Amino acid sequence: MYKKPFHSKELSEFSFLVTGGAGFIGSNIVEYLLKYGAKKVRVLDNFSTGSKENLKLFIDNPSFELLEGDIRDMTTCRQALEGIDYVTHQAALGSVPRSINDPVTTNDVNISGFLNVLVAAREANVKRMVYAASSSTYGDHPGLPKVEELIGNPLSPYAVTKYVNELYASVFSKVYDFHSIGLRYFNVFGPRQNPKGAYAAVIPLFIDAAIQKQAPVINGDGETSRDFTFVENAVQANIKALLADNIDQAEIMNIAFGERTTLNELWQMISEVAAIDIPPNYSAERKGDVKHSLADISRANRLVGYNPEISIAAGLKITYNWLSSNSI
Repeated sequence: MYKKPFHSKELSEFSFLVTGGAGFIGSNIVEYLLKYGAKKVRVLDNFSTGSKENLKLFIDNPSFELLEGDIRDMTTCRQALEGIDYVTHQAALGSVPRSINDPVTTNDVNISGFLNVLVAAREANVKRMVYAASSSTYGDHPGLPKVEELIGNPLSPYAVTKYVNELYASVFSKVYDFHSIGLRYFNVFGPRQNPKGAYAAVIPLFIDAAIQKQAPVINGDGETSRDFTFVENAVQANIKALLADNIDQAEIMNIAFGERTTLNELWQMISEVAAIDIPPNYSAERKGDVKHSLADISRANRLVGYNPEISIAAGLKITYNWLSSNSI
């Protein structure tokens, strides 16, 4: 992975903070930055959902720094931002079901924690802050493809928290002249995504089932569709957004591949990679889920040059091979 660079600036001149850097997307961003010679890559993580296993490849790199701490603590956030040029904020409690089961903790981490990082980044006068926004912000708006200006009512506590992040980012831009970029991720998948636990995402769950030669459980009739996005595309978006010039206001942009895949189609694709023929089991639809999702990615292309290059099919092969050889 990351065989070609997404940047033109010399990374050896800059220090980066990756909050949630022990997590799935965060650790992939860390991998890219270290591979291309960043001066310093500091990770802030409390390991509530991230894993030290995700950092084992980097721990001996002299440019890597680990700060174990919680974004809900302002002192920790200020310490993490010392000497940092760019921050990519990936720390959050994901999962719609998790937020429904525990909205208070989701709110504390995703809103209070986000605000702490935003304040600390502004105080540290960083060159740019990019943060993980979410396609869940589109809520019940029926339009497809999703365009950034048109959102509906949120369908879960998680969606509320991610929308509040965007509101705070907009206010900080107008009031403090501190301009950040929110990346509305659409169902990112790839290596280092954990298939275990109550809140695992659908692709690692399906791939784990395929490896075990077991039937997956599909919520609903399987015709629910998503714009699945391979993690290398999300890393590209982060790097290009961090280093983009001429951003003079808060920006939000969709980060996806731009294609819609149903859960039934997804299982068929994974079955072909795994060379199995096992029909799935079906169960009730989950609360808080939208039926269909598809992104318009033209704004990200226009503003930062985002151009996703790894297709869903290619990403599934890479992810299957990684999960087959890495027990989590």
